[in-house]
Amino acid sequence: MPKQANQELAKDVLELVGGKKNVNSVVHCATRLRFKLKDESVAKTEEIKNHPGVIQVVQSGGQYQVVIGSHVKDVYAELLEQSGLGGASSEETGPKGNIFNQFIDIISGIFTPFLGALAGVGVLKGLLTLLVVTGLLSDQSGTYQILFAASDGFMQFLPFAIAFTAAKKFKADPFIALAVSGALLYPAITAIAGAQSGLDFFGIPVIIGPTGYMQTVIPIIIAVWIQTYVEKFAKKISPGFLQIILVPLITVLVMVPLAFVAIGPIGTIIGAVLGKGYSAIFGFSPIVAGAVMGGLWQVFVMFGMHWGFIPIALVNLTTNGYDTMTAMLLGAVIAQAGAALAVAIKTKSEKRKALAISGTLTAIFGITEPTVYGVTLPLKKPFYAACIGGAVGGAIIGGAGVKMFTGGLISLLSIPGFISNIDGVESSVVMGIIGTLVSFVIAFVLTLVLGFDKEAGEVETPKTTSESKSRETLKSPLTGKIVPMTEVPDEVFASGALGKGIAIEPAIGELRAPANGVITTIFPTGHAVGLTTDSGAEILMHIGMDTVELNGEGFEKFVKQDDVVKAGDLLVKFDIEAIRKAKKPVVTPIVVTNSNDYLDVLDLNQQEVIEGEEFLTLVK
Repeated sequence: MPKQANQELAKDVLELVGGKKNVNSVVHCATRLRFKLKDESVAKTEEIKNHPGVIQVVQSGGQYQVVIGSHVKDVYAELLEQSGLGGASSEETGPKGNIFNQFIDIISGIFTPFLGALAGVGVLKGLLTLLVVTGLLSDQSGTYQILFAASDGFMQFLPFAIAFTAAKKFKADPFIALAVSGALLYPAITAIAGAQSGLDFFGIPVIIGPTGYMQTVIPIIIAVWIQTYVEKFAKKISPGFLQIILVPLITVLVMVPLAFVAIGPIGTIIGAVLGKGYSAIFGFSPIVAGAVMGGLWQVFVMFGMHWGFIPIALVNLTTNGYDTMTAMLLGAVIAQAGAALAVAIKTKSEKRKALAISGTLTAIFGITEPTVYGVTLPLKKPFYAACIGGAVGGAIIGGAGVKMFTGGLISLLSIPGFISNIDGVESSVVMGIIGTLVSFVIAFVLTLVLGFDKEAGEVETPKTTSESKSRETLKSPLTGKIVPMTEVPDEVFASGALGKGIAIEPAIGELRAPANGVITTIFPTGHAVGLTTDSGAEILMHIGMDTVELNGEGFEKFVKQDDVVKAGDLLVKFDIEAIRKAKKPVVTPIVVTNSNDYLDVLDLNQQEVIEGEEFLTLVK
């Protein structure tokens, strides 16, 4: 999306959630802005859901999640710039929710910031394994060694990333947290652990696993949580002018021995229990486990519950060198792509087709929220079809014992990660591919067979023969030269993605109502107006291209949102010369955004038009 659109969306979302004063913190993941609000009842949820730049709103896990799409990072950056907010505020006074919600919130806050990096290096590791297996690259070559370090280094030193994000989440000093994690990962300590040599601290035995704390997850999270209390104590007993030195010194002196003597072993035990618990469930019936995880995974994602599985997957990966759980989820992800592709083929709505095609591509690459919230879930049956496909594919993958040897986002690019890179450990890559294909095909075929329901708020009423031929004529809101929509210098308008209509190169800087109706949208800058006519036609009038950048200069509004207007009423005055001087096109599209509710939208083949003349006919 253009920078201006991201700026407007960020501004609107911040205002609708209650403004900066109602925000405790905000972070983002692959597709969502994740707010912690002081009072969620203040947020105008329905208005946010209806915003054209928002896919959905999810209230789960103690978070107020606004689903934006794959460009959420840009919107997040604009939001921070406009508001001055950071990833977390200095004080959080909002409700914390129940224990489960707090757990989900903590886990998501810790792992979200680095999942993209983890996914990238995971794909690289899988591709390297594929190159070695196919003989295209030797694992003894310098090229392989360097690229393997690039793919494996992040995972080896994962506690560093966890220490930093956990410190941000728990409001501890992140650099002290890095100092503590650095001690746990110190090469000499890791070497002692590997050699199984004895280690003690003032006579207290230190128990460390054979690989030390490389790749571990839980010990460092517990350590950083306890660090927050040690820091507070250190600040309390340290003179103000010496706190910059004494607080880190005291905290490190307390935390590092405590981490080695107690926290590390306890965290390791907790991780082992989680891993064995999962292994017991998986071992009871891999097929059932695969069916349940594959069938319900997108439901878990919808409610934010999927974060609770991430520590288990990472524990499996770091303990065993592979994970069977994430392998079972690939079918669930790709099934959404299959259902979305079927929607794209079956729908007669151009807008829905474009959204479904986009959703197919994003799901293939592991980002399913836009697909779920924008395509399959609103239509219901495609979502059910995808869940069924994910369950069948998950059962096949689980039953075949497919393993994932890399971490990160699950997508089609994860398939090379099915190839074993551990001697003596096998994984059926072929069955992983078959299970994934089965998920896609089942979701695709079921969606084609079952069809889909209308989206919420979309009403379809039977039309009589006379009604089907009824027409509504709009009057021109401008005086000027007619320009075909395909010649508008903006891809979105020119492609018809927003709907059918026509454009006018205005000769007089006055925009008037094309019919009786209600003003549903008017931008603060005055450059765009939305009107819903009494008969239900939704008209968008956009004065010029990129004129939002003028910040309202040269525009004068005469109406506000929810005003009732009559055909010919003055809506906006604009300075044509000022717009041209700013080197912005003045051509103004007039679009029927709900064109799909009509058999056709016809122009009257005029070359020029005078304000108030008939210029568009809507055929029902």
